[in-house]
Formats: sequence, C-alpha cells, structure tokens
Amino acid sequence: MGTHLSKQLERRKAISTEKKVLTDLQKSCGCEFPGCDYMPTDRKNWMSGVGPEKLHINKIVWPGTHDSATNKIGIRFVSRPFAQCQSLSIYNQLVAGSRVLDIRVQEDRRVCHGILKTYSVDVVLTDLKRFLSETESEIVILEIRTEFGHEDPPDFDKYLIEQLGEHLIHQDDNVFKKTVAELLPKRVICVWKPRKSPQPKHGDPLWSAGYLKDNWIDTDLPSTKFESNLKHLSQQQPATSRKFFYRVENTVTPQPDNPILCVKPVTSRIHCYAKVFIIECVKRGCADKLQIFSTDFIDKDFVDACVGLTFARSEGKA
Repeated sequence: MGTHLSKQLERRKAISTEKKVLTDLQKSCGCEFPGCDYMPTDRKNWMSGVGPEKLHINKIVWPGTHDSATNKIGIRFVSRPFAQCQSLSIYNQLVAGSRVLDIRVQEDRRVCHGILKTYSVDVVLTDLKRFLSETESEIVILEIRTEFGHEDPPDFDKYLIEQLGEHLIHQDDNVFKKTVAELLPKRVICVWKPRKSPQPKHGDPLWSAGYLKDNWIDTDLPSTKFESNLKHLSQQQPATSRKFFYRVENTVTPQPDNPILCVKPVTSRIHCYAKVFIIECVKRGCADKLQIFSTDFIDKDFVDACVGLTFARSEGKA
C-alpha cells in the first residue's frame, strides 16, 4: 500500500513538473509564427478561402482529429469519459475545419475504441458526404483502420468504394505535388488500414497504410509527448519531399497506473499548446516538415493555427 501511494505521489509530481515546463515555454516563446495573423473567414470552406489553385497537397498543414468518431461512444456518464476524444459529430468537425479523420472499426463495421463501441461507420460516411455536398473545394483525408484486437470487416474495401466512389482520389504518388484545384472534383483521400486483408495497390481508389505514418508515443506526460513529437518530426524529410503523409498528434493518453483515467482532463494537459508547438517547430527549423497535426476535442484556435501556417506557405512566406 505504501509503495503504491509513493508511486502515485511521484506520478503526480512528474505531471505537475511537466505541465510547468510547457507553461513556462508558452510564456517565453511569444505568440508569432508565419501566418499567425491570418484568420479564415469561413472554417467550413477554408481551403476555398486560401485558394485551391495555390494549395499544393504537400504544403497543407492538415488539421485533424484523433479518434474522430467517439462523440457518442460507450454509455454516457459511465464508460464514455474513458474513451471519448471528440465531442462534435463528424459533420461538425468538418464544418469546424478538420480535414483529417481517424476512424477505427470492428468486424461488424461499427466504430470502436478499444473494447468500447459506438455507431456504424455508415454514420461517418453519411456525415462526410453531407459535408462534401455542401462545399466545393475542401479535400478530406479519411483514415479507416481495423482496431487492434479485432478482425477486418468482410469486403470492407468494396463497401468504401461503393459508398465514396465518385469522391475518391486514387492512390498515386503524383497527387502530392498537385494543387487542390488540379484534383477537383475528386475530394477524398481514403487510407484503408486492414489488419489481415490485402492492402490497396497503386492506382486503386483506396490508399494503403504506408501513405499515412506517425510515431505514436503512449504517455500522459505532456512535456514528454511535446518533445517526442518534435524529435520524431525533426527526423522526417520536408513535407514537399515526401510521398506520404506524416502525422503529429497533440494528445496525451490516460495510463492505467494513474488515478485519472478519463480522457478529457488528461489530454487537456497538452491541448492548449498547439500554437506553442508550431512556434517551436519554426524555432528549431522543422516547420517545413509539419503536415498532419491532430488533436482531441478540436477547437477554432487549433484550426486557425493550422490554416494560418498553410496560408503562409501558399504565399511563399513559410
């Protein structure tokens, strides 16, 4: 009992110390980065606002959501707080400015997060298609993977193609150097990551797992995650030289050895430091490598920071 209590006290001290590190960094780093003064007038149509003919796919800083379809996961007030990473529906996330969706599915096509499940993936695709019908120039990266510990839904690749066929941008390395305008009217890059089923091939309507990479760091320590994200990002090639998307996730994760197991209070330890991360990327010379930037509980400040840096790149100022 005494050993367990001692460990808990050490953990709390470590978390407090790391939170202070980021708070101090925020105070000292300033608030300016290329594009910080740009504010999208309409987040629902921010790509259109920047200019589809100026937006190269490999120069966009894509605001994304982590575990996107968890707004209604589990049982409200019971199991939901342990798995919910977003409070908005898929449609409202897209309206808010998110352009990358992270969806995990199980055998029966229901969205899940670990052992908890929620609505069918049909709800995700319906929301996505609604958004596409209401906009003209917004490109969305839809990542769908089979959740760890589950089997692939049968014939899921065929299902995705049937549902999204007219919108799908086919797997092609040349896409990365094209502008949004050159890809229209196609609007969706769908990355399908099965566990056992065959991967999509070059020229297919779907994209294979290797086209969306990240370095997941499973920790609830905010400064550790912040610095690890910077370290891994700095080791990448510039976004304009890559033939894949690289994601950085501005999140931390509840750990079983910590008394706080609900997602929101844990991920809030790093949530407000997205702009600080961009500023540090600029200072450390790796801002040109930032591409997909994802978060829990997406908000307008996060979206505006990503869009601002994207605008600066489109103007040749970053």
